[in-house]
Amino acid sequence: MNLILRKATIIDPESPFHNQTVDIKITNGIFEKIGVSLPKSASHQELEQEGLNVSQGWFDTSVSLGEPGFEDRETIANGLEVAAKSGFTGIALQPNSYPIIDNQSQVHFVKQKSNGFATDLFPIGALTKASEGKDLAELFDMKNAGAIAFGDYNKSLSNANLMKIGLQYVQDFDGLVIAYSQDENIKGNCVANEGIISTRLGLKGIPNLAEELIVARNLFLLEYTGGKLHIPTISTAKSVALIKEAKKKGLNITCSVAVHHLILTDEKLEGFDSRYKVSPPLRNEEDRKALLKGVLDNTIDCITSDHNPIDIENKKMEFDLAKNGTIGLESAFSALLTVLPLEKIIEKLTSGKAILNIESQEIAENNKASISLFTTEDNWTFDAAHILSKSKNSAFIGQQMKGKVIGIYNQGKLVLA
Repeated sequence: MNLILRKATIIDPESPFHNQTVDIKITNGIFEKIGVSLPKSASHQELEQEGLNVSQGWFDTSVSLGEPGFEDRETIANGLEVAAKSGFTGIALQPNSYPIIDNQSQVHFVKQKSNGFATDLFPIGALTKASEGKDLAELFDMKNAGAIAFGDYNKSLSNANLMKIGLQYVQDFDGLVIAYSQDENIKGNCVANEGIISTRLGLKGIPNLAEELIVARNLFLLEYTGGKLHIPTISTAKSVALIKEAKKKGLNITCSVAVHHLILTDEKLEGFDSRYKVSPPLRNEEDRKALLKGVLDNTIDCITSDHNPIDIENKKMEFDLAKNGTIGLESAFSALLTVLPLEKIIEKLTSGKAILNIESQEIAENNKASISLFTTEDNWTFDAAHILSKSKNSAFIGQQMKGKVIGIYNQGKLVLA
């Protein structure tokens, strides 16, 4: 569709119109004209809203949906609608469906199911067959089918030699390994961050060491093999320090942090509410502040919602037995605005495209229009009515929010929240 945005403030440091309030004329999915008081056009729909801001389209590096196999949790169709109404023009789909996305047929399936939507879907292929950590999956075939990276969602590869081989193998086709980092032997059957809160509540505690040992191991392997590695959803101050030191050495390492680890701490567990049971677990205030600092000094490369729908049968139960995971697309932007400056949020919600080799263009005339639309001044409280996902397992219900998503324009389509 053709569109004119009126009095929109552009937030895009790469754009010649950065921080300017202008009209934006989009024709056939291309920025035709950007300027002040553009003339009306009979062939263009107009959108004007007080406080309207636009940026390059946001990209989420870690989204689970469920389909195929777990459609009761979420479908690809509804998940992409949720992403669009949450401001995301693109998502990286985790392979934790049933069957696991570990071959080219599964990659083709999810890509075909995503055709025609405003939000682009980019599949992540499993690093190992069935994500079991025993044998490498069909990485090259999946790359040719459209997989953008390889990792076993929320599963740490215990076999260091297999990780080494994977890092070496993908270099032949410029592949990226995603290495979730948690020592499963140290974690055991523990369910919460090890500390004062878990001790008081009688919950078995997962020490920070469980994450940091594997982060350190994976960085050593990367230093040995070369290539590139992405460590997702780090959660501790020491993990930030380890990655910062690795970057100083010149290693090709990137990492992400989940929105909930920047906003929430293990104090939320006081009521034994399983909505706050996530992996890695919510940490303490010291770790949360270190993660925020890591975002601000660019040690942490991108922020993800780590959106993970879980059906009510597996979530609304005893804390020890409930599955890990929270949905997060709907709340991501407005939650981040309560703790970080706007330009840093936009930077960290768009930088995942460069990490995963996905094309992006600045907001400029004659470029493709792929933009997120939002306001920044609204203050409100997130509640169940704001959940668009099929699953309702949000850790942000009752949380104060700032700013609102208006929608996206991408692939020639306008989707409003």
